[in-house]
Amino acid sequence: MSLIDRHEDIVRILELRERVTVSELADRLAVSEVTVRKDLALLEEAGQLVRTRGGARVAQDRTLVLPIEARLSSLPLVKERIGRAAADLVREGDTVFIDSGSTCLAVARAIAGMTLRVVTNSLDVANALSRSSGVSIHLTGGSFRRDARSFIGPVAAETARRFHYDRAFLGASGVSLDGAFSSQNAIESDVKRAAVEQAHRAIVVTDATKVGRAAFSIFARADDVHTVIVDDDRTGSSALDELERRTRIEVIRVDPRRRRSRSIRAVATTR
Repeated sequence: MSLIDRHEDIVRILELRERVTVSELADRLAVSEVTVRKDLALLEEAGQLVRTRGGARVAQDRTLVLPIEARLSSLPLVKERIGRAAADLVREGDTVFIDSGSTCLAVARAIAGMTLRVVTNSLDVANALSRSSGVSIHLTGGSFRRDARSFIGPVAAETARRFHYDRAFLGASGVSLDGAFSSQNAIESDVKRAAVEQAHRAIVVTDATKVGRAAFSIFARADDVHTVIVDDDRTGSSALDELERRTRIEVIRVDPRRRRSRSIRAVATTR
């Protein structure tokens, strides 16, 4: 069995069982426990699992993870308008964290003409800002997650904690109606959590299809997030109303058909 086949088998076993021990994997794959531990270390670096004492657990629900190419082509006008609304919250000279993902990439494109310090774990964000003479770019480093073109893991999270952010822009795969923000990958959530902890204002940018949903790993709660910028379509409007009713989060709704966004609630500056 090749290394690639063995890694695919480990991921499939974890998807079925959620948790597994090193000894169980060694028996199933007919390899030594030393080999299994090396495999688990490599798979954790790639964001495919989380190692535990004596074994591993799943890091994400792979059935719900879309390739970055598919996400980039989805709802381009919505994401462009969300990016513009996010740029309205940024001031010249700010230090900003920008997360990975297609909506956060729209934020990067919208602020490209400003004078800023940007910390990011996204290769796409860094590339989008690479020709912006006024933007100082700091990449977190870490393990490269190919399906999101992002850097994750302990190095990325620790780097994210080394800065103070005037604004941190985070993507989300799920936004529950009581303000739990989640992503599909637990290791990626660690980086998001680190940025939220260091931000004066944490801002989630997402499309309305994510509101009322729960993804695999929670990275923030309602008290951690100051603002949500989201498109206001007819199907998601009631969910946004419920999110507003249950939390103190400022909700900025953008209408792709209009040039201006509207804020539903202003949040006290002490938050």
